[in-house]
Amino acid sequence: MSITRSRRIDAARTALVQGDLQATHNFAATLVADNPRDAEGHFLLGVAASSAGQIHAGIQHLGQAVAIDPQGEYRAQLAKLFCLVRRDGDAADTLRAAEQAPPADALSRDTMGCVYARLGNHAAALAHFEEAVRLQPGNTEYRYNLGVTLNFLGRVDASEAALEALIALAPDHARAHHLLASLRKQSADANHVARLGQAYSRARDGRDRLLLGYALAKELEDVGEPDHALYTLCKANGEHRRTLPYSFGRDAAAFDAIEASWPAVHSAPATAPSAEAPVFVIGMPRTGTTLVDRIISSHPGVESAGELQAMPLAVKKASATRTPTVLDAETIAAAARTNMGDIGRDYLQRASHHRRNPGLRFTDKFPGNFQYAGFIAKALPEAKIVCLRRHPMDTVLANFRNLFAVSSRYYDYSYDLLDIAAYYVRFDRLMALWAREMPGRVLELRYEDLIADQEGQTRRLLDHCGLEWSDDCLSFHQNAAPVSTPSAAQVRRPIYSDSVARWKRHAEVLEPVRRFFDQHGIDTQ
Repeated sequence: MSITRSRRIDAARTALVQGDLQATHNFAATLVADNPRDAEGHFLLGVAASSAGQIHAGIQHLGQAVAIDPQGEYRAQLAKLFCLVRRDGDAADTLRAAEQAPPADALSRDTMGCVYARLGNHAAALAHFEEAVRLQPGNTEYRYNLGVTLNFLGRVDASEAALEALIALAPDHARAHHLLASLRKQSADANHVARLGQAYSRARDGRDRLLLGYALAKELEDVGEPDHALYTLCKANGEHRRTLPYSFGRDAAAFDAIEASWPAVHSAPATAPSAEAPVFVIGMPRTGTTLVDRIISSHPGVESAGELQAMPLAVKKASATRTPTVLDAETIAAAARTNMGDIGRDYLQRASHHRRNPGLRFTDKFPGNFQYAGFIAKALPEAKIVCLRRHPMDTVLANFRNLFAVSSRYYDYSYDLLDIAAYYVRFDRLMALWAREMPGRVLELRYEDLIADQEGQTRRLLDHCGLEWSDDCLSFHQNAAPVSTPSAAQVRRPIYSDSVARWKRHAEVLEPVRRFFDQHGIDTQ
């Protein structure tokens, strides 16, 4: 019997590695049929189910496996599934339990690292990624995860070494090239332009071409070839944009719903609202939100919780809609009719899993929370909201130059200059609504003013947040906390003005954007 079971397990695991989920399920099912308390059988059923998109069934089977035999491999996979369904507290608890007897295989250690990274605990993730690479040095994805985490932790030289080792194994690994280009500003004497150009010309996969195109454009800009850089970027973005079933109407419908639902949100009940005062840093992406988050969280009384999805998810849960997207017209309209106090409490519960010191106030720097400012103000009456504003032309160019999460439909607007301009117009209109309806509640801070008058604007910022002055906020670049956004390299430098009025270098290419803004009443002077 034991030989038969062993062979079934081997067959199931082999099928899993080969991607044959049906065979994995069939072999595992026979194990559980013979013995309903076969932990390995439940584990394999759970992995097969979750790999096929049946996450809740996967959680059920993996939960049974852990209950029968709480070994590290089972717990690592269960923690991963908890993250996928946003049960961050359960994921964190499962990881801590797994670390009492950590799994011995590389995949489980990498999985644990990925879950810790999703929870924002990059320091805890690092040891798992290092062990995964030690156990399986030829696995390029484990090496990539290690490189990413070292960068988040500010260990740029180590990250660079890890990525170069990866590229030595896989010369066309597009994500590694893209990350490597972002680690530091390249120079004429030290850059990867030639290597990137060769990899880009060889690439055939659409996502690889997008990543390599962005990397090449970034380094061309660094070495003083801005026109060639923008040409490369336009080519890469144009190729990708043509693959997307996107029209601005989708985003416009969400903006319409937010504006239409504001009276209902404003008049909605807010039972027993929390007295906690998180700081929300909002705005269009690439407008200085990471810089401001870094300044505030350098204060001794504040920590950064990173870019949280907690408010969008709390609103989605309150709405009880079953639409496939987190933000849509139906969800906003339904959530507007609920108790705002419940949304505030749900938000704080979700955010708690990303906090390290509950005794400190915390920042949430998800820029897209500008769409939820009405919910935030009503659900968390003591919360402070800071919105970054940047010259509209620079905002468009910065969004076009930055590659966001490719798989996220939220950023589909960012691959076309006029799509970004249309998005900015609605952003500007929505911020005008918040200013009119909630006077004084949202501090609008201009990126250019912060660059020109760091101390004066920092004092204004801290005063709005109800924080005493701290010189540490002027030395934000010395803050050793992890940074997990595309601005990681920039915010480890003192204030600099390189990005102010960058758009003027490309005024001719951006002329259609300027005309569009002029037609919609956006000042570009």
